[in-house]
Amino acid sequence: MKKEMIICIFVVIIIVLGNIITQRYTKISVETLSNDLEELKIDLDNKLNNIGKKTKEEISEEVNIITEEWELRHDKLAYYIEHNELEKVEDNLTGLDSLTETEEYADAIKELDRCVFILKHIQEKYAFNLENIF
Repeated sequence: MKKEMIICIFVVIIIVLGNIITQRYTKISVETLSNDLEELKIDLDNKLNNIGKKTKEEISEEVNIITEEWELRHDKLAYYIEHNELEKVEDNLTGLDSLTETEEYADAIKELDRCVFILKHIQEKYAFNLENIF
């Protein structure tokens, strides 16, 4: 009986530690990408209002950097987050890229906002709290 109890406690500790590590990585990933997207949103808004100093190429380069960052983080997030949730972010980033290429900045801002919303939703959905446990 004592041996089984030790094994159960050990398993619970492993699960909790794994969840803490994955939740921390998810939080860092979401915050990093959200901050990058918010900075891009400011640039797109400035470009839309003709007060931006950035060129179309510079904005496209920013989108490419964000997409590359997402691809790096996507591989690790795919181990413990549903793939359809991650695909939604990838779809929005692809849409954002194509809209900035065609200089449709108003629609690009909407796509960007959807992407940030989905990222925050992923973070909340996989948070370790009583609501998600039960």
